[in-house]
Amino acid sequence: MDLGVRWTLHGDGRTPAPGAVVKPDERLSWPRTFGLGAQHVVAMFGASFVAPVLMGLDPNLAIMMSGVATAIFLLATRGKVPSYLGCSLSFVGVAAVIKADGGSIATITGACLAVGAALFLIGLAVRKFGAGIIHAAMPPVVTGAVVMLIGFNLAPVTASTYWPQDQWTALLTMLFTGLAVVALRGFWARIAIFLGLLFGYGLSWLLDRILGPTTSADGSGAVTEHWRLDLSGVADAAWIGLPSFHAPQFELSAILVALPVVIALVAENVGHVKAVGEMTGDDLDGKLGTAIAADGAASMLSTGVGGPPNTTYSENIGVMAATRVYSTAAYWAAALFALLFGLCPKFGAVVAAIPGGVLGGITVILYGMIGLLGAQIWTNAKVDLRNPLNLVPCAAGLIIGIGNVSMEITENFTLSGIALGTIVVITGYHVLRLFAPAHFKVEEPLLDEGTSSYDEPPAR
Repeated sequence: MDLGVRWTLHGDGRTPAPGAVVKPDERLSWPRTFGLGAQHVVAMFGASFVAPVLMGLDPNLAIMMSGVATAIFLLATRGKVPSYLGCSLSFVGVAAVIKADGGSIATITGACLAVGAALFLIGLAVRKFGAGIIHAAMPPVVTGAVVMLIGFNLAPVTASTYWPQDQWTALLTMLFTGLAVVALRGFWARIAIFLGLLFGYGLSWLLDRILGPTTSADGSGAVTEHWRLDLSGVADAAWIGLPSFHAPQFELSAILVALPVVIALVAENVGHVKAVGEMTGDDLDGKLGTAIAADGAASMLSTGVGGPPNTTYSENIGVMAATRVYSTAAYWAAALFALLFGLCPKFGAVVAAIPGGVLGGITVILYGMIGLLGAQIWTNAKVDLRNPLNLVPCAAGLIIGIGNVSMEITENFTLSGIALGTIVVITGYHVLRLFAPAHFKVEEPLLDEGTSSYDEPPAR
């Protein structure tokens, strides 16, 4: 059985020839391959460490399971789809909502595991029936609205939890990160979030040395005098050791809050496969269902031991585009590096010590970017919001999701925010479509026609 773990040497093994690319089943010399693997790990650092910290999960376990998830994905796709799987930022809002409702970390991972299972089943369905079923349930107007409300629902988390811990550090970190995203080029632009974290980390240390402790709200909301950067946990952490594992806990209300994220994950996976296919010149449509199912299976395994769910990372697409190296050997190297980092508790303690003010500055941009990806889906798909069929369900769902509107179904069961907003968008669109006049039912670009750019349908 071909598992995609054999590679032929590309040219002299040093650099691709002018205009050539290193295909997934090729590799450069092993030293260069491991160097590229390290570059892939750095590229995913920002999001892959910020997400578990924001969700309250062990960053060491997150990075270790990202390596395991990447290995599972590469084996499942037989080395045809180069990709790194890291912690999905789409779940940060879900975690915040579940925690606000009194849920534990185990409840969060249980809800995320259920989403992974749903993603796995969707992948199997796509393998059997084709990607057209995705469009039938989730046309771009629906997908864009759900992605948008997931991102914007996070705004109160930044405003009430992170920013107040150190408003000036948050402001300066936000400004630096924004400058890095816009002004830097190539690989450096891809790790702008990571650079913003480093800047905020260094700034907090410097302010502590110059101004001393600050008096502000901490992560729990209590106003205390504390150091901006507390490294006491780093000194106590061991150099080598296993991360913290825990079993998931399943609660229906938490699962319903988390399930809408599966829409964003499907869009991310389809877009990733399409983008890689366009860059390599390979037809990867046949691997779409497998890729989605593999992501779901990897997320189930990660959340099953207490880690975060995973998704394909666009940051690593940028690395491939810049280097023209699509070798899956580099991703195997990246997975190995991730496993090694995950076995270093001291490294995780450094990540866990990221000051709240720094997270405030980062999340102002990060959460907004997640939400605006939904707007980009609408723009690229040319969704006409003058059409009442598109406008009404999206308008209602967005206000419900962003405003965290709630409905008490029973004394012990309430739908609110992301879950209720998503239900309104999806059911509202499809129910209204049944009653809409024919001229409202305009044909939209198929989701499986190319979500990397939401291409126009080919001329007929």
